[in-house]
Amino acid sequence: MHALKLRKIGSSIGVILPKEMLERMHLREGDKLYADENRNGVQLSPYDPEFETAMEAFSRTRRKYRNALHKLAK
Repeated sequence: MHALKLRKIGSSIGVILPKEMLERMHLREGDKLYADENRNGVQLSPYDPEFETAMEAFSRTRRKYRNALHKLAK
């Protein structure tokens, strides 16, 4: 567990993440980080929840139209 300090950045407040944590999450300046509030606090993740939903929808469509997609791929 890491204790992170809140710092003033311009007119906002930000959190500085340790270099080791950024490396483990494969993050660098300019990347997006998603925050999910839950009953235990806040969970940070580099994974876009909307992308996951879109991939699940594609997976259902791919199964339904398997034959048509196979023909289109030729």
